[in-house]
Amino acid sequence: MSLKNHFELLATYNQWMNLKVYEAAGQLSAADLAKDRGAFFGSILGTLNHIFVGDAIWLKRFSTHPSCLNSLREVTDLQNSTSLDQMLFEDFDSLFEQRIRLDRQIISWIAELSENDFDFILSYHNIKGVPGNKRYSSLVLHFFNHQTHHRGQVSTLLSQVGADIGVTDLLDQIPEETDV
Repeated sequence: MSLKNHFELLATYNQWMNLKVYEAAGQLSAADLAKDRGAFFGSILGTLNHIFVGDAIWLKRFSTHPSCLNSLREVTDLQNSTSLDQMLFEDFDSLFEQRIRLDRQIISWIAELSENDFDFILSYHNIKGVPGNKRYSSLVLHFFNHQTHHRGQVSTLLSQVGADIGVTDLLDQIPEETDV
């Protein structure tokens, strides 16, 4: 399986898991979503906002890749974040709507990349202004790993209020192989 195929799998997994998490969270009251539960980003809503903020930051950086001028054009319209705990959306429904849109963009972006695009060295500055020059493939892997990490936190918070999101394993999304 190529690097591109692995990232396509991660993009599909990301969309699948976000839908499961948001559907479970959508069953909760606004108060339950906003309640500080002692997590790093406080609440379920705070953590979901953080994932969105992180995705937006990275997608804006990724959009500077010469091959991404079309596929990530819309992310440049996203609000610039000033901090990693910024609450871009106080309203869950608005956040969910934007999450669906962003996940579709992520899938399109990965689909448009070639295998060679992953060798690109991306120059960027983090939110504190510290410069970085890293291989695109490693940063894309970080992007998906970051989402998984924080969705795991949301999964725990949801479990604490009795919401079960079901199977969360990437294994569920890996296709069966016919040649063994």
